[in-house]
Amino acid sequence: MSLALDARNRLGAIKRHHPNDTERLADARRDLAAAKLADYIARTVDAAPALTPEQRDRLAMLLRGGGSSAA
Repeated sequence: MSLALDARNRLGAIKRHHPNDTERLADARRDLAAAKLADYIARTVDAAPALTPEQRDRLAMLLRGGGSSAA
């Protein structure tokens, strides 16, 4: 099962059982967004050719928020 599907199921359960818990709902929505991104990254990496160490470092820096998207 994908990370996003698990996160979507958790969000649905929170909406049903704790509809007024705004903090819990916000956390679940954030977790769903992160899971969708993780699933997308995993699919993209799996489909890509092998990267050089420099390319991996550059992409990791972008994910950490340490650089712009311009090369």
